[in-house]
Amino acid sequence: MILCDTNILIEFYKNNSQIISELRLIGLNQLAISTITQAELYYGAINNVELKKIKKHLKLLHIFPVDITVSNQFIELMETYSLSHKLSIPDALIASTALVHKIDLYTLNVKDFRFIVGLNLH
Repeated sequence: MILCDTNILIEFYKNNSQIISELRLIGLNQLAISTITQAELYYGAINNVELKKIKKHLKLLHIFPVDITVSNQFIELMETYSLSHKLSIPDALIASTALVHKIDLYTLNVKDFRFIVGLNLH
């Protein structure tokens, strides 16, 4: 299974052929997101029609919740990287989800995550 960062799904919605090809290669049943990505996509919807389209598509993916284990990992990442690397809250939550579930993170913003020990980037 692969955890998709928000920017991957944004590029999917922009019909980025390279991203669409990679997602097809991975396979729909292997795609997952964090509830943080779900929330970010909902927040970015420009109207109700787009929100409904996003909700319909996300039902096809596995969505990992922010549970106590992810929360604990998140706090650890913030303690370790917020000052030294300016790790953002959403990125830390997404990275924590990948770490806890031991899955790779697929992102276009490698620089935002490459310093996190133990995190594998797709």
